[in-house]
Amino acid sequence: MAREKKVVRPTKGTEFVIEFATVHAQRGWTDLCATIRNPLADAWDFLTRTPLVVTPTNYPLKGELGTITRAGETHARWQHKPTMKGDARIWFYVDERTVYLEQVHTRHPNQTK
Repeated sequence: MAREKKVVRPTKGTEFVIEFATVHAQRGWTDLCATIRNPLADAWDFLTRTPLVVTPTNYPLKGELGTITRAGETHARWQHKPTMKGDARIWFYVDERTVYLEQVHTRHPNQTK
């Protein structure tokens, strides 16, 4: 029997869709899947449901890092920490009902130290 392909979780009509904005983000996501799978699944749930809610682990970045321009539009750049104590960081922006993962860091990014 041929190997089956994994089924992607569908989103509810009220949820946000998650897409990679960069190849770097896709690689970082793959690396985090290998090291912190359960917290990353929780991050997925959070980002599809409430990406613009400010919490201790999810908030807009400030200063120069606080905005990102894509296709001529400027968006607020957010940071999500998949774990409270870990160094991994997900930088993203939201455009309508899509969360774009712009950077996924396996370690605390130097720009925010």
